[in-house]
Amino acid sequence: MPAQDWAALAADLRSTLKPSAEPIAITFAEEPDPGVPAFDEPMTQPTDDGRAGRVPAGCVFWMKSTDRTFATAPEDHGNCSVGSITHGLRTLSEVAGNSDVAALLSTGWVTENDVPGIPVVTKRPASIIYGPLAETPVDPDVVLLRLTPKAMMVLSDALPNLRIEGKPQCHIVAIAKEHGQAAASVGCMLSRVRTGMPNNEMTAALPAAQLGEIIERLRNAAAVDATVGRYAAEDSRRFGEGRFAGAQAPALAE
Repeated sequence: MPAQDWAALAADLRSTLKPSAEPIAITFAEEPDPGVPAFDEPMTQPTDDGRAGRVPAGCVFWMKSTDRTFATAPEDHGNCSVGSITHGLRTLSEVAGNSDVAALLSTGWVTENDVPGIPVVTKRPASIIYGPLAETPVDPDVVLLRLTPKAMMVLSDALPNLRIEGKPQCHIVAIAKEHGQAAASVGCMLSRVRTGMPNNEMTAALPAAQLGEIIERLRNAAAVDATVGRYAAEDSRRFGEGRFAGAQAPALAE
């Protein structure tokens, strides 16, 4: 049984940040959990370099798991070499010759010097479990959020040491799991295209063990932002018939 009331914590996240989708629980399991159904979409045919998987990239599981919980095997992630590295499923030497890696290097999207510095999960999991945080059957390692820029503002106010990262988007999961740090990503083109994530969304990965403390900080930041918003709206009315005349204090994280 989970040690935390994850449903209550998920409700707190929804009320303070109003995420664009359900908060997602991500669990790196040392052995498969027979009580969690396996992700069962068909495996693709292997590419010439041997890549195959059940989705275009591991980040697509974020989109698939907003309404159901499932377990993935390492091979399910195999279509994306980058995600396989960040999630500890493959080593750099194992994927160095793959065509997707060659394509990213040839365009300059990343350089050979960049790759060794990308955060990764250090221990290869037997399974990675995804699903709505409110329904997680196990205590997760990471909570993943899809947020508007405004909600990201509130999260940043609450967590001054929040790491803001770029490409690849998926490495924020490794930062949260391995380093116990909250991390946000502006996204990456590789992930945005494969997931279809809207252009007005960003992602954040939170260490699940710290979620209660993070929510308390969010409540405090939200209250301060609401107060400042009301002041700004009232102050803006001084401009009479100008563009600020009808200003109102905005809802916290619409």
